[in-house]
Amino acid sequence: MIFRFPLRGWLLPAGGLLAAAALALPAHAQKYRTAAGLRLGKNNYGLTVQQKILDKTTLEGLALVGTREVSATVLAERHFGILGPSLNYYFGAGGHLGTHKDTGGFGGLDALAGVEYKIAFTPVVLSLDFKPTVEFNSNDWARFPTAFSVRYVFVKEKTTGLFDGLFDGEKDKKKSKPKSSPRRGLFDF
Repeated sequence: MIFRFPLRGWLLPAGGLLAAAALALPAHAQKYRTAAGLRLGKNNYGLTVQQKILDKTTLEGLALVGTREVSATVLAERHFGILGPSLNYYFGAGGHLGTHKDTGGFGGLDALAGVEYKIAFTPVVLSLDFKPTVEFNSNDWARFPTAFSVRYVFVKEKTTGLFDGLFDGEKDKKKSKPKSSPRRGLFDF
C-alpha cells in the first residue's frame, strides 16, 4: 500500500509510515510513578498498585477476591507510548498465589497485555487488560480473564522539559535569591 502526501507529492510505503510513527514516540511512556486503585473483572475484583521502577518498567501488585477464592499477583510490566505519554500499551509477566474455598492453595504464572490512559488534568489512570494464566494445583489449567482498572496517581512523574518552570515562577525564585558573598577577612581587599 502506498500513501501519497498531497502537500509535496511524496510517496511512502505503508511500513515506512508505521516506522516513522514509531520513531516519533516520546521516550517516556508514563506520567506517574505510583498509582493505586480498583480492578474490576468478570469473576473477581480487588486492589491494584503500580510502582515505576525503571524508565518504562513498573511492578504491579494485585489483591483479588472472587466468589470462592482469594489471590495475590505480582507482575513486571513494560510500557510503550502511543501518541504521547498519556496513552500507552504494556506487556508483562509474573506469578500469583491464592487459596480456593473448595480445593485449597493454588498458584500460577501470568502474562499481561493492556492499554492505559492517564486522563488529562486529573490524577486518574484508566486501563483495560487481558491477563491469561497457567494454573498449578487448581481445577482450571488456564484462565483468560480481562479486567478494567481505575487508579489514582499518588506520585507524579517529575517533568524535565524545555518549558519547566517557565510559568510557575521557579526560575524567578532562583534569580531573586541574593548571592552570598564570600566572607572577607581583616586583611582581604
